Amino acid sequence: MPLADSRGMKRLDSKLFDEILSLAEASPRRRMHYDLRTAAEEEGWEDMSQRMLNVMMADTKIPIHRHSETNEVVIVLRGSGCEVMYDEFGNETERTEMCASKDCPGVVVPRGAWHTFIAYEDGTVIFEAKDRPYDSVKTEEMLYVCGGDE
Repeated sequence: MPLADSRGMKRLDSKLFDEILSLAEASPRRRMHYDLRTAAEEEGWEDMSQRMLNVMMADTKIPIHRHSETNEVVIVLRGSGCEVMYDEFGNETERTEMCASKDCPGVVVPRGAWHTFIAYEDGTVIFEAKDRPYDSVKTEEMLYVCGGDE
């Protein structure tokens, strides 16, 4: 699935969401991301951000994690879910319900905050943006809670 078509523009529409959904349904993780960054490396500079769609099934499990170097923008484009915040012991501290067609479609998760997203329905699509490229060692840390299912 190329980002741009012959006119240089890619529609972020139901057709694209459904194409990504078919991959999410077949994935063991029950979600699939779609990179929205430009091909800047070919032009001599590096795109240091993360911008992506994440299409997920309701039974996907996103581990509790935090980003040490950046905030994270999360906007629900289709479906619904919630962003859940935790303290350093894995206790839930805040829950924000989000729905594409309701009053609150998105949040900004502060840098360093433990959090996860829970999709309420199959085919939920979120837009995610962060200031730094993904690095499992430097930019993202998982919280493992004994007895938890996250």
